[in-house]
Amino acid sequence: MAATTRITVTLPTEQVDELRKLTDNVSGYVAEAVARQIRHQLLADDLRRYQDEQGAFTAEEMAEAHARIFGSAGSAGSASAA
Repeated sequence: MAATTRITVTLPTEQVDELRKLTDNVSGYVAEAVARQIRHQLLADDLRRYQDEQGAFTAEEMAEAHARIFGSAGSAGSASAA
């Protein structure tokens, strides 16, 4: 198991009430939410850095990324290798 550190977090009462309806493991739920947010932030930083170095993404690159992430009904040659 990964090392842990106990902290105190203050949340609105309504959020805590809803959180307790969703899970018995509040710490685990919050840890996963924080991990997801960190991944999103790191990805955003990487994308921003790439565009700073390579230029803005083209419409074609954006369409390909969208198709890879969300699927595309009309993309015959885009079988995912990942």
